[in-house]
Amino acid sequence: MSDNIFKILLVDDEDDIIEFISYNLKREGYKVYSAKNGIEAIKIAEEEIPNLVILDVMMQEMDGIAACEELRKIPALNNTVIAFLTARGEDYSQIAGFEAGADDYITKPIRPKVLVSRVKALLKRTGEITTEVPVIQDSSTVAIGSLMIDKEKYMIRINSEDMILPRKEFELLSLLVSKPGKVFTREEIYYSVWGDNVVVGDRTIDVHIRKLREKIGNDHIKTLKGIGYKFV
Repeated sequence: MSDNIFKILLVDDEDDIIEFISYNLKREGYKVYSAKNGIEAIKIAEEEIPNLVILDVMMQEMDGIAACEELRKIPALNNTVIAFLTARGEDYSQIAGFEAGADDYITKPIRPKVLVSRVKALLKRTGEITTEVPVIQDSSTVAIGSLMIDKEKYMIRINSEDMILPRKEFELLSLLVSKPGKVFTREEIYYSVWGDNVVVGDRTIDVHIRKLREKIGNDHIKTLKGIGYKFV
């Protein structure tokens, strides 16, 4: 797919922000749609099925976090990348964004060239470009892209850096990587990683996913709100 047919939906309640971002993205050949709140965004997204949604956090009627959660419930948008573009850079806001199902969190202000570069990187994650990720494995190791997993040592190598992971984090990552693109439900993850005889809290998986993202980056593990997680 060439860049000039990518669809991008901008969601922000400030007209000047919409105008500024739209101008820079249209110059790159993207098809750009806009909405002023989460309710409008959901309607447009269902009709147009954008490749990328860029959301502000603070908006009237329905804020970005709530909109992201609703967008992630729409099966037709499973391959849509969602990114927050907001002036709110606090850690708790970013965590809330990722837990709602976002793929990235960009803090304002941002220079136009940097924004365009981030958009291009985000669009490379869409399902139309990377429908299948090659996995190379033998009895003790798994290699996928820049990530290598050593099953015997509970060690991973990401971008040439070696890390020893805690056992449960390692087992969770190994499960997701075993079938790239497959959505593992929370029930499947609980059973496979913790077993059916172990009682864990509702937030246990979310905490482990957050820790993995801190170590391997936010690009690889995608949240499907209310369903589960997948490795992309």
